[in-house]
Amino acid sequence: MLKQYFIYISFFLFFLTGFSQIDKSNAFTIKGTVKGEEFSVPVSDVDVYVIGGAATKTDYLGRFELDVRIGDRLVFSSIELETIIHTITNDEDIDVLVRGYQESKISKIRIAKRIQEGHRKFIDSANYYKKSDIESSIDLIEKSLIIIGGDKRENKKRALSFSTLGDIYLYWKQYDLAIDNYQNAIKTNSTIPVRIQLGKTYFLNKQYEESKTVFEALNKQRKLSSFQQITILSGLGDAFKELKDFYNSILNYNEALKIAQDNLVTPKITDLNSKLAEVYAKTDSVDKAQGFYSNSLNLAEKENPKRAIQERSKVADFLNKKNLYDKEIELRKSTLEEVKKFKAENDENVEDVVGVLTDTITSQKINYKIGDAFVAQDKFEEAIPYLEESIAEADKEEDLVVQKDATRKLSEVYRSVGDYTKALETYQDYVELVDQLYIKKEQEISQLTRFSRDIALKQSRITSLEKDRELTETLALKDQELIKESNKRQRIIIYSLIFGILMITLVAFLFYRTNKQQHLANNLLALKSLRSQMNPHFIFNALNSVNNFIAKSDERSANEYLSKFSTLMRSVLENSEENFIPLQKEIELLELYTKLEHSRFKEKFDYEIKVDENLEMDAFGIPPMLLQPYVENAIWHGLRYKEDKGWLKIYFYQPNNEYVKITIEDNGVGRKQSGLLKTENQRKQKSKGMGNIKKRVAILNDMYKDRIDIYIQDMFEDETGTRVVLTLKRD
Repeated sequence: MLKQYFIYISFFLFFLTGFSQIDKSNAFTIKGTVKGEEFSVPVSDVDVYVIGGAATKTDYLGRFELDVRIGDRLVFSSIELETIIHTITNDEDIDVLVRGYQESKISKIRIAKRIQEGHRKFIDSANYYKKSDIESSIDLIEKSLIIIGGDKRENKKRALSFSTLGDIYLYWKQYDLAIDNYQNAIKTNSTIPVRIQLGKTYFLNKQYEESKTVFEALNKQRKLSSFQQITILSGLGDAFKELKDFYNSILNYNEALKIAQDNLVTPKITDLNSKLAEVYAKTDSVDKAQGFYSNSLNLAEKENPKRAIQERSKVADFLNKKNLYDKEIELRKSTLEEVKKFKAENDENVEDVVGVLTDTITSQKINYKIGDAFVAQDKFEEAIPYLEESIAEADKEEDLVVQKDATRKLSEVYRSVGDYTKALETYQDYVELVDQLYIKKEQEISQLTRFSRDIALKQSRITSLEKDRELTETLALKDQELIKESNKRQRIIIYSLIFGILMITLVAFLFYRTNKQQHLANNLLALKSLRSQMNPHFIFNALNSVNNFIAKSDERSANEYLSKFSTLMRSVLENSEENFIPLQKEIELLELYTKLEHSRFKEKFDYEIKVDENLEMDAFGIPPMLLQPYVENAIWHGLRYKEDKGWLKIYFYQPNNEYVKITIEDNGVGRKQSGLLKTENQRKQKSKGMGNIKKRVAILNDMYKDRIDIYIQDMFEDETGTRVVLTLKRD
């Protein structure tokens, strides 16, 4: 396919080269400019026309386009220059250089005014669409850059375009692109507000060292306004806090707070009290943290309801971390009333307006946190109504994340109070919500990928435009020396060939990269599909075991089994998204699973799990639930059919520095005899289960360069017993 593509491209380039001469009898569009020879000043409003044909005027950048034929005589006429007549001999662009032209003050003012009005119009329109239509905003910024062209005198406008584009990307959380455009703005025309925005964006992009560097440089600037000083010091405090330098964080916050208090900047006083409380909470200075939170809460109450709700949520989270659950519950209940009141009065959610701490200020999330606080105090009966209300409201608002968490918590509460029927029903609801959330997340990822791709394409156009401008500036210095050279066509052909070679190289690289990315994406999708098939199979078998205990009226064993099973399932679900987990975790899961199976088939087998004491646990990773199907096969299809009591042995040892070996051995009836004893349906189920394992191993070996090797053999010469040997390569 790639080779065929190269042939098409090569043929196309040779076609262009061979037929570059145009048909002399057909009309074509010619472009050109009219400029002063000495300083390349554009000449506007020049009449350009074909004798006996079409006519136009040059725009404020001296540009024109006109339909002509070979042999036409082109006339350039204006009161500010002598009439020039040019005969069309080919399809090359025409650059008319007027010797001795000096732009009049009126012309300068007129051109500058047109550029200013056009640029401002595009910037204002881009800001208007910033929050609703990012693509239109980017297109308008591109037009604002085009209208000012490559004129160095318009660097302030160019910087404004880039900084506005940075603001657009910042709003849409495209932090990398925002940083690039702020840097372009600073490179073109550095200003303090843009540098502050760059520092903030670095922080949001979790580039804390870069954020600190930008704010430290700004802090050394003179002639800063009070608000700018507060913003810079607050930004420094934020960066130091994330870098765990709490001493300097507090130092900068206090300095900013003093300036804010001296200048009565009330919103900043509230924010800085809250920030100081957060830092003191991180350093376990509880009394100081409570004092600053008390200040921020009192100040927020005086500002507006939205700010008060936001600050109450922060304080409630602090009380939760310090195990002050009664105070937390009291504060969250009052917050819940305020949220309901605010929504009723404003007909909108608090998070739609506040935009900060959105994980704590919806009613369903507050109800969940109140219920969680009651659970932390073992007040399960009091927790149930709040968790149920959280689930109902989350369902109404289609908030799957909160609905999932609240459902899981409610299942645990029912189990704690001994209502196992509701616990199981609620847990099944939780599993369904996990599946729904998984599907939703995949859809969101797909949408985000398309969104990012479209934005990247638009940004690449602007980047190309800026590179073209820089290239034009460089070439403009050479134009004066090359103006008398006559062989333009040869130069164009050379440039075209170079461009063609670069395009071929670029296409080949993009083709290779796309194939590689697609292969990786296909592997990841296949792994998710296989894991999603394994988990229901495992859950079904485990629930069958619970059902077996219940059928025997062995309630104690059923309860004990269900408790261990829930612990196992929680670990399985937590690891279900990972390709590899630490070997230690897999051993723990395997021990728990084997113990569960042994509790059901005590009369059928004994087991031993032995781990070499010299095994480097941290050096090896293993796909989750890789060993469990083999242990399950050994028990269900080998030992279960054995008439006398059998044994199961699982060994973990490290033969050398690069590999670890895992053996699973049993003295069951063997694979051949087991196959004869099974029904047709059982054979299909086994085939699917083991087939999934083989596919997972094949995909992981493709992605991680043959890290896993598995082979299976009979233990004894009479084809009884089974040995599975798995070899793992070091991470």
